[in-house]
Amino acid sequence: MKFAKIALSLILAFVVCSAFSFKKAKKEVYAFGVSASFTDTVVYYTEIQLLDSVQLDKNGFLPQRDLYSYQLKNYLELEKNLSNRTCMIYFSENKVKLNKEMAKIVSQYKKNKSVALREVKTTEFSFKKPVVSE
Repeated sequence: MKFAKIALSLILAFVVCSAFSFKKAKKEVYAFGVSASFTDTVVYYTEIQLLDSVQLDKNGFLPQRDLYSYQLKNYLELEKNLSNRTCMIYFSENKVKLNKEMAKIVSQYKKNKSVALREVKTTEFSFKKPVVSE
């Protein structure tokens, strides 16, 4: 009986200690961008992309999300020669929810017959993790 109590308490201690040692699995973060302009009737949007080695902060926000928006803005200005663009980025750890959000946004633009939609393929443009100098 004494051996059983010792063995049981050792097993219990092992389970409790190992439960705290498990690391949370890193969740993948997905994003897509939308670019519109008040002077142009074409709205550009990217495919949903997996962001490389990125984690959301403790409040659920994408760190340096403004820099991701600027990446899309710079691509459209420098590569496509499109100026005065307003770029937004949408992100989530749940790709299904993000896909629904994208479909909702695209359908809102499709309702407006004067707006043309253009998808920017991942082969043309992809988001990169921003390098921030301190």
